Amino acid sequence: MTLSHAAAGAVLPPAAPAAEVHGLVKEYGSIRALRGVDLSIGAGEIHGLVGANGAGKSTLIRILAGVEQPDGGEVLVDGLATTIRDPSHATDLGFSFIHQELSLVERFTAAQNIELGSRDVGLLRPASFDGVSSAVRKVADRLGIGFRLDVPVARLTVHQKWLVAIAKSMLRRHTLIAMDEPTAALDLNETEHLLGVIKDLARDGVAILYVSHRLDEVIGICDRVTVFKDGSVSAEFERGGYERADVVRAIVGGAMEEPEIVPFQPPAGEPLFAASGVVSRPAVRGVDLTVRAGELVGVAGLVGSGRTELARVLFGVDRPSAGEMTLAGASYRPRNPSEAIAAGVCYVPEERRSEGLFMSRSAEFNLNIATLDRLRSWDWLPLLSRGKSVRQGLKLIDALQIKSAQPSTPVHALSGGNQQKLVIGKWLAAEPRFLVLDEPTRGVDVGAKSDIYARIRDLASAGMGVLVISSEFEELVVCDRVVVMREGRMVGQLTGARITVEGMLRLCYE
Repeated sequence: MTLSHAAAGAVLPPAAPAAEVHGLVKEYGSIRALRGVDLSIGAGEIHGLVGANGAGKSTLIRILAGVEQPDGGEVLVDGLATTIRDPSHATDLGFSFIHQELSLVERFTAAQNIELGSRDVGLLRPASFDGVSSAVRKVADRLGIGFRLDVPVARLTVHQKWLVAIAKSMLRRHTLIAMDEPTAALDLNETEHLLGVIKDLARDGVAILYVSHRLDEVIGICDRVTVFKDGSVSAEFERGGYERADVVRAIVGGAMEEPEIVPFQPPAGEPLFAASGVVSRPAVRGVDLTVRAGELVGVAGLVGSGRTELARVLFGVDRPSAGEMTLAGASYRPRNPSEAIAAGVCYVPEERRSEGLFMSRSAEFNLNIATLDRLRSWDWLPLLSRGKSVRQGLKLIDALQIKSAQPSTPVHALSGGNQQKLVIGKWLAAEPRFLVLDEPTRGVDVGAKSDIYARIRDLASAGMGVLVISSEFEELVVCDRVVVMREGRMVGQLTGARITVEGMLRLCYE
């Protein structure tokens, strides 16, 4: 049954489904991402979708969006079996998808983004003095948008961008809107406002598929909650008929043994790096962290926990508003990445293609870019030695076992795993004291993952302090210690035999 938001506690007959899936199967080679999923989303219903990373949530959304086709099962729209051919077809069916990485054009105004692609707004549309159409103004008023719509999106806050994305969906009169981690980067007041907007949409009959790791939020707003585990539906809960612990058990597996939770405590011995009470709003809200020389420390956390934002602070991309950091006993507060590198701190970003590599340049260029000062023909003359550049490139290619690569090989011609090795390799030449890696194996095959972690393990064994951030918790079991982030803070740590995927998940949710 579905509960109405208009009358809290009143049980009504279930609404007609805006979308249903029956027996949905999706395979990627030998990996089965969906294993016969059944799910329905009623008109006017807020339906929560939760599960650990890799549970199948994103795969389901991609199928509903027409980005991918299922290998089995069927999708029903308004009761009719439908093959969603592509994203344009999904839009025609009344489906809208607002991803955590908002697909807005930063240099366009808010109004232009709202109208972009709409078939309901003509060229000769009535507009107000600031060029905003009456249709856009009407939607903005319904959402309670108080900021100017004639300013570029790049100047808006994350909360304001989310409202623009929702307004864009409303202008198209969608029947179903899927939202992926809508409040991950919002503060409390912004979250409350956005949740109010979502409830209003549901009252107007829009079906909402609400994907979030924030269980308290999901329980508070959703009429029903479906839990995915390993590509299957492990549980479904109705409002008022379950508790938070029931959802956690369904996510991590109810039959598992409860691990001992160890409160976060700094390790013994003098740390190479230490952070105390570090704040960088809104994502980092008071982090305490230590890493010793020769130690491999993992950071586990769900989307919105503040993992990447913490890495950006450590590398000087963002500056903390509070707290202290030290490196080798000295105060460490880099104002930019250059100062971090000079201090011996290096960073492998999550987005290797856009932030870590020059894709059109050679392997040699990318491997040497961080150490150009060491490759001069003469120290006093800023001219590079071709011989030194080639020799260093060959040395790193051999050390990292970058296959099918010569120094002159263009980066775009290499596999994802070998590209990732290049990002790591350029910092090896710089000989850092402290290396921070964010999702070091994302998008690479199993063999490359094993090889990359072997290289990372070697770096720690050689005396480097290494911090590894990963959403693939099974990879973090190789670490000496794993700390878990939730809501911008370190909430616990696991060591030795207690470093398990289940233990990390419980700390993430409890």
